[in-house]
Amino acid sequence: MLRAWGMARDFWISRVFLVVSTSLLCYTLGPFHLRGWPAGAAGFLMALVILVVEARLRRAAVSGLVGGALGGILGMFAALLMTLVVSRTAEPEPTKSLLEFSMLIALSYLGFVLGADKGEELHLEKLGERFAGRARPSESLKVLDTSVLIDGRIADICDAQFIDGPLIVPQFVLRELQLVADSSDGLKRQRGRRGLDVLERIQKVPGIEVRILDHDASPAGDVDHKLIELARQTGAKIVTNDFNLNKVATVQGLSVLNVNQLANALKPVVLPGEPMRVFILREGKEANQGVAYLDDGTMVVVDGARRFINKNVDMIVTSVHQTTAGKMIFGRMDDRVEQTAPVARQAAAAGASRSDAASRVSNPPPLDRGPRPIFPDTDMD
Repeated sequence: MLRAWGMARDFWISRVFLVVSTSLLCYTLGPFHLRGWPAGAAGFLMALVILVVEARLRRAAVSGLVGGALGGILGMFAALLMTLVVSRTAEPEPTKSLLEFSMLIALSYLGFVLGADKGEELHLEKLGERFAGRARPSESLKVLDTSVLIDGRIADICDAQFIDGPLIVPQFVLRELQLVADSSDGLKRQRGRRGLDVLERIQKVPGIEVRILDHDASPAGDVDHKLIELARQTGAKIVTNDFNLNKVATVQGLSVLNVNQLANALKPVVLPGEPMRVFILREGKEANQGVAYLDDGTMVVVDGARRFINKNVDMIVTSVHQTTAGKMIFGRMDDRVEQTAPVARQAAAAGASRSDAASRVSNPPPLDRGPRPIFPDTDMD
């Protein structure tokens, strides 16, 4: 507190010194053909004008002051160039002087006002870091789309620490999630609530910063248009799985992180000739085909596996096709499995026959121990 009081005292002493010195200087020199007290009064008025300007400039931002100074200098330089042209004309000297002073005042004023207004675009902090020789790492901002929150996989990506930088969620995205969550349609209502739950889960992930942006980049337009405008203004990347938004943003030169592309990139690479073991889930479209699915959802079509539904089989990959819906793997049953299956069946049959024979030997038929005659019946005739 004492330090603040001392600084205020020094400011007031400097202001009093400015007023007194300006008044005495004008009283002594007598400008504008003034003498005595009128000259001192003129100096006092000049000091008051300086103090008013100083009070106004104290409330201005540094960027505005730097922009105004640069604009004023450029305005005076432009006025100097124009006075050189005016001096070459054949106009009378009073007219030339009027034009020269008018252009100097007008261009300096315009340069100062426009420079102060546009001074916020100078980014003085970046200039200071460049002159200081140290580069501050810029934040890698990422804007989350409504679709990627409803999808939910972004939370797993954040848990795995595969995404860094602050995540921005604009207010218009939250409003759209709320509208979907309040929908009369049960499916839409469930999707909207899942998006809100995913956002809450991301906020709890350690090391991930989630910022809720209150400012709308563009008051008009749909959510996709607002996202593109916000990404252009902030230099952020758009995180989405919307195909159309991805295309529009890419055409406009914006960076897009597509969750679907990431999922396709993480799918296992399978080459023809590699063996695989899959679980046959259902029959295929063609005869004697079985269909299986990998953990990532990739469809596997196996020839000759129709009779192995709901069983694990070994197969050999024959070809891999990339379609608009994703990747499809085609294969056939492993020949070694096909050859060992009949042998196993024959061995099982032989084992069954041997067990039946052994059971007959170990368990003979029961003897008939009923009453029999000692002597055989003879023909009494």
